[in-house]
Amino acid sequence: MRAAGDRFEQRACTELQREGLALLARNYTTRHGELDLVMRDGDTMVFVEVRYRKNASHGDAATSITASKQAKLILAAQHWLAAHPQHARHPCRFDVVSYDGPAEAIRCEWLRGAFEA
Repeated sequence: MRAAGDRFEQRACTELQREGLALLARNYTTRHGELDLVMRDGDTMVFVEVRYRKNASHGDAATSITASKQAKLILAAQHWLAAHPQHARHPCRFDVVSYDGPAEAIRCEWLRGAFEA
């Protein structure tokens, strides 16, 4: 499953860069969890969670980001900002890029500001 996750993270990164975002970090790991992508959108720091679900029997990819997962992402983002103080004064947002469905009919959705810190 990790290989599929890496593939979708790369795909999301490429698509977001095509939209003008700049990559700052990938797979930033803390004891609180991992940030899939840390990017900059103009003056805004963007922490991106990438999710893939082959089938929606337990909900779609975006809804798999629970309040507990959001809290871990927020803590990991705070850790990243503390380690990179030059970015700490910029506005921040949390985006989700979700991929749903089998390979031949995959749907992609980019949720800007998917949740608030």
